[in-house]
Amino acid sequence: MNFEIILEQTIIAAKKAGEFIKKEQKNFIYNKVEIKGWNDLVSYVDKTSEKKIIEELKKIMPDAGFLVEENSISESKNYNWIVDPLDGTTNFVHGIPCYSVSIGLEYKGEIILGVVYEVSREECFYAIKGNGAFLNGKKIHVSERKNLSESLVATGFPINNFSRLKNYLEALEYFIKNTHGIRRIGSAATDLCYLACGRVDAFFEYNLNAWDVAAGSIIVKEAGGNINDFSGGENWLYGKEISGSNHLLKKEFNLIIKKYLKI
Repeated sequence: MNFEIILEQTIIAAKKAGEFIKKEQKNFIYNKVEIKGWNDLVSYVDKTSEKKIIEELKKIMPDAGFLVEENSISESKNYNWIVDPLDGTTNFVHGIPCYSVSIGLEYKGEIILGVVYEVSREECFYAIKGNGAFLNGKKIHVSERKNLSESLVATGFPINNFSRLKNYLEALEYFIKNTHGIRRIGSAATDLCYLACGRVDAFFEYNLNAWDVAAGSIIVKEAGGNINDFSGGENWLYGKEISGSNHLLKKEFNLIIKKYLKI
């Protein structure tokens, strides 16, 4: 199987969906928003983007399965596409820049390919296992900051699961006092890509789904970073908790995450 060709075609699929999203945003009206759950928004843009992506991916790998956010198709096979057609819907519906298309390819439980297209800035991040990570054709690498005191940390605020909010706020207080600051961008896929290219140095969030992190995770790993759950283990794809950093910060960052968030 030629994953270089599959990657090229996946990038095309992500950009096509991104073009549609960008066009629709210009005239988007908030009353077209639907509510999936508390603070969990969706619109025809998410749903149409997903359909467009699925159509393209079926052409690329007809025998692959799918795990997709809006659940227009669900089937598990050896190879599975894990798709978020619009990561950062809340930003999108409020007209705030930073939302992305995220497409990961899983093989028997491992992510082996990922594409994240950040629509507003037309930035395409991508990686294949073992081949490095790239942004618009240029190789990228995580930062080389050695101490949290010199680092910028990204996170996502909980939107409907507040069971760990007290611990989360304690972690935020620590990072606010002991780092260059916290950034809440609004798209986990983009957060991971910003970690991969060194714009931020660490990232953590809980209550995410596989489609939020699948593509971004391999981009981080191929850029020289690490990804784990809050215990420092590997249950981050489906475990609804994820943290990542450059390797120089791994020990220090994981100790803080464990202290405040592993409950």
